Amino acid sequence: MQRLPDDDVGAARGVVLLTRPQAESERLAHALNALDVECMVLPTLEIVPIPPSAAVAARIECLHHYRLAVFVSVNAVRHGLALIRGRRDWPSGLQAAAVGGATACALAAAGMSDILVPAGGNDSEALLAHAQLRDVSGWKILIVRGIGGREHLADALRARGAQVDYLECYRRDLPAVDPGALHAALVAGRLRAVVAASAEGLRNLLALAGPDHTRTLRAVALLVHHPRVAQAASGLGFTHVQVVPAEASALLPVLMSHLRHRGSA
Repeated sequence: MQRLPDDDVGAARGVVLLTRPQAESERLAHALNALDVECMVLPTLEIVPIPPSAAVAARIECLHHYRLAVFVSVNAVRHGLALIRGRRDWPSGLQAAAVGGATACALAAAGMSDILVPAGGNDSEALLAHAQLRDVSGWKILIVRGIGGREHLADALRARGAQVDYLECYRRDLPAVDPGALHAALVAGRLRAVVAASAEGLRNLLALAGPDHTRTLRAVALLVHHPRVAQAASGLGFTHVQVVPAEASALLPVLMSHLRHRGSA
């Protein structure tokens, strides 16, 4: 990736805060560092695998009775498949579905094939629009996810006649991190943009900022990846929210635009 021209480099001084999971944030930080942009990686959610409950263990043992297993995220693939494969082989007649392209790629990398993926979009609504899921009457469907989360997918599938169960395989915690660098950047006015992936992560970010810095944080440009998260961010008091695709190719130009604008202000 090419460096910015010198005038853009000078304008881009400041810090971009990356709050997505560690691996994703580090990949984006690498791309931004190549453009001479300073990044702060501060994941606001820690994904913690959990042992299976008795109900989950029973569902894994009866996995061959399900017609479809829906993985809602990359973490669901990572921890759900580990849980399943630690107890049994994947049934030959069970199809996997992914809520979005990144999750589908994770399934494929894990050796899964014939993956049902939404044609457009990266959310439950897009998956529910798939022609194959219009009539699921009598189907047994397993949704692999973390503890809690939206009920829309399960509710919609049940309304279409399916029996839906959950395989919850991880929880989301507030990481034990030192927010000192975040506080320093806010006090110095150096924080130019924040990249966030979820409403829960934003709530944790506000908690890490603390009451002395939340007003400043809420005024920083916030880039999120879904209108639902943007709506939640506005409800949390963020005043400059923009929806941008999660892919670096789409995210980088928007970030650089914010940095140049602030640098020339």
